[in-house]
Amino acid sequence: MGESPITDISEALATKGKVITCRAAVAWSPGTPLTIENVEVECPQKMEVRVKILYTSICHTDLTSWLGENEAQRAYPRIFGHEASGVVESVGEGVEDLKEGDHVIPVFNGECGSCAYCQSDKTNQCEKYRVNPMKSTMFGDGKTRISIKGQPVYHFLNTSTFVEYTVLDAGCLVKIDPSAALDKMSLLSCGVTTGVGAVWNDANVKEGETVAVFGLGAIGLAAIQGAKIRGASRIIGIDINQDKIDLGREMGMTDFVNPKELDKPVHEVINGMVKGGVDYSFECVGNLDVLRQAFLSTRDGWGVTVMIGIHTSPRFLPFHPMELFSGRKMVGSVFGGVKCKTHIPSIVKKCVNGTLKLDAFITHELPFDEINKAFKLLEEGKSLRCLLHF
Repeated sequence: MGESPITDISEALATKGKVITCRAAVAWSPGTPLTIENVEVECPQKMEVRVKILYTSICHTDLTSWLGENEAQRAYPRIFGHEASGVVESVGEGVEDLKEGDHVIPVFNGECGSCAYCQSDKTNQCEKYRVNPMKSTMFGDGKTRISIKGQPVYHFLNTSTFVEYTVLDAGCLVKIDPSAALDKMSLLSCGVTTGVGAVWNDANVKEGETVAVFGLGAIGLAAIQGAKIRGASRIIGIDINQDKIDLGREMGMTDFVNPKELDKPVHEVINGMVKGGVDYSFECVGNLDVLRQAFLSTRDGWGVTVMIGIHTSPRFLPFHPMELFSGRKMVGSVFGGVKCKTHIPSIVKKCVNGTLKLDAFITHELPFDEINKAFKLLEEGKSLRCLLHF
C-alpha cells in the first residue's frame, strides 16, 4: 500500500451544510448479516464533527458485539465499527481544534481535555467521552445523527465507522499528520494503539526486562512490537495457533509457546524459560483461565500482569486474595492507557519515521460492500485486520 488515494478533497467537502445520503453496513439484529443500506446523515450539531470515512477495519469488539455476546449491545438497527480513518467534512458550533479537510482518526475512548480525569496524568479516562458500550446516541441531545427513511439508526462506541459519513463528538476525533498514509492509520483507532500503549503506559516496560504476551491477535502482536521498541530482552508469545509464529517473530518475539503442545501448565514452562518468571505479562485473550496463567507466569515480588482482553463471562477473577501478597500485581488496561488527543499524534510520528510498523497487521483488503466476508475472516481466525475501502 502506498499513499492514501485522496485525489480531490473538495469533493469530500462539497456536502457541507446538507443532509448526506450515503452507504452504510447496518446491523438489524445480533448475528445476522449486515446489509448495505442508503442512510441519511445529518449535519453536525454543537461540538460535533461530520467525517468522510475513507478506510475502516474490523476489531474483535465489533465481532463480539455483532454476535450479541455483550448484553449491552441491544439497540438496533445499529452501525458498528470503531477503527477507521478519514477527512473532516464539516464541524459544528464550538469546535476549535478541527477544521474541514483535516485528516483524522475516530477513537472510542475520547478526551475532552478539561475534566478532572483529562487533567490527571494517572488515567486516560474522560468524564464525558470515556468508552461506554451502553451509549448509542449523541451526547448533545440523546438522539442519533443517522437514519433510514426517518427511522433512527443507533451509534456504537462513540464512533460508528461502517458508513461513508459519520457524526462524532469532537472529543472522539484525533487530528493526525497529513503525511501519514490514511489506510494504515485506521489501525491506531483501537488495536495497535491498545497493544503498544499497554506496554508503554500501563506496564512501562524498560530495556532489558522480560515479557510474556498471551494471545497473538492484533493487540498481542502490537504488544510484542511495543516491547521490542522498548528493548525488552526476552519476549515470549503464547498462542494455540502455530501459524502465529512467523508474524510474532516479525514483530519481535524471541520465543513461542503453544499450550496445546505442553504436558504441564504454561506458567511452569515460562518460569523455567525465565528463572522466577517474567517481569510483565499481557493477557490479550479475554479468558479467565488464560489470565490466571499469565498472572502466575510473572515473577513474585514485582511481576505485573496487564489485562487487555475483554471478559464477557460472568465469572469473577480466578485468584485467592492471599496470592496478591506475593508481590505480584494486576492492572486493567483501557486503550493502552492512551489519551487520544494527547498521545496519538506522537504514535503517528513513530509510524511515519518507521519505528512502529503497521503493514503486517493488514492481512486482507476488501471493498466496503464485502464487509460480511471480512467479518467471516476475522471470526475464523484467518485475518488480523481486513482493511475495507469505499
